[in-house]
Amino acid sequence: MYKIINKDGKAKRAVLSTVHGDIQTPVFMNVGTSAAIKGAVSTVDLQEIKTQVQLSNTYHLHVRPGDELIKEFGGLHKFMVWDKPILTDSGGFQVFSLAKLRKIKEEGVMFNSHIDGRKLFMGPEESMTIQSNLASTIAMAFDECPSSKASREYVEESVARTTRWLRRCKTKMDELNSNESTINKNQLLFGINQGAIFEDIRINHADEIADMNLDGYAIGGLAVGETHEEMYRILDVTVPHLPEDKPVYLMGVGTPNNILEAVERGVDFFDCVYPSRNARHGQLYTNLGKVNIRNEKYKLDPRPIEEGCNCPACRNYSRAYIRHLVMSKEMLGMRLCVLHNLYFYNTMMEEIREAIEDNRFAEYKKTKSEHLDDIL
Repeated sequence: MYKIINKDGKAKRAVLSTVHGDIQTPVFMNVGTSAAIKGAVSTVDLQEIKTQVQLSNTYHLHVRPGDELIKEFGGLHKFMVWDKPILTDSGGFQVFSLAKLRKIKEEGVMFNSHIDGRKLFMGPEESMTIQSNLASTIAMAFDECPSSKASREYVEESVARTTRWLRRCKTKMDELNSNESTINKNQLLFGINQGAIFEDIRINHADEIADMNLDGYAIGGLAVGETHEEMYRILDVTVPHLPEDKPVYLMGVGTPNNILEAVERGVDFFDCVYPSRNARHGQLYTNLGKVNIRNEKYKLDPRPIEEGCNCPACRNYSRAYIRHLVMSKEMLGMRLCVLHNLYFYNTMMEEIREAIEDNRFAEYKKTKSEHLDDIL
């Protein structure tokens, strides 16, 4: 059940109730592709840094260790020891990212595994079965993510196929959720809007899938090569055609400023590898700008990464020490940086929710974005 608590312009403050607990939105989902956040971050850590939802990837977990093995453990929650919501990506993005290793047909997609080259097949029914075995809270429909550079003709064909696949996903999920052996019989299904940067294709697809009465709706195929302006333009025209009484998820986005812009346009859910990936390279977010902890100027700096930050890194360690760890390639340095960036994102989402509740989101966005891109 999805309930809107307050609206401030198009920005929504809402709550999605699930079998694994409530999700307060807008929310950033911390990305643990293979059931772990890269950077030696445990599920115990995720609790401490205010994580609401953990995201894992269907394709990667199917390849290794195998979704049937995870089902034997009682599902992904028990396997990774996490009692809050989990969203599983459908594997559809790999259709896009593994372009040289795949062959698309109506039934689904033939892959060559990126690990050992063996042939794999995944279609809507296979994706739903794998996600049911994983027993995630939210399953994503299997789709194709066409390139932002693809021709109009290709995008039209791709989107039509994605719609047909979505209907098959819904049928298969209904079947799986009624099976006695299914671990999570309350698994939710989000459909995905596609259409590259063609406004009319996006709108028509949104209208079509809105009629399917799904548990939520995602906007895919953005942040894959188009400009920020193109992404915001597509959100402007697409979001109004998705049901307002269902959560909207912008997949794979993004930077703090991307999130602020998308919240303003009515988006609820976000995920991105930026905060953890950048952290592993010593790139850290603060409210005063970005810190490259590898810089020589931090060699003797006794301050935390950000004054006033309550993350485990800032509560205990200096920039000088964290820089030493990073430069020495000590895993602890990477871990502390990842914890800081994820805490920054989760805290920002908390602030966004409070601002929408108080009808001051526009003011908050203006103040928050002022220094985010500065380099300290």
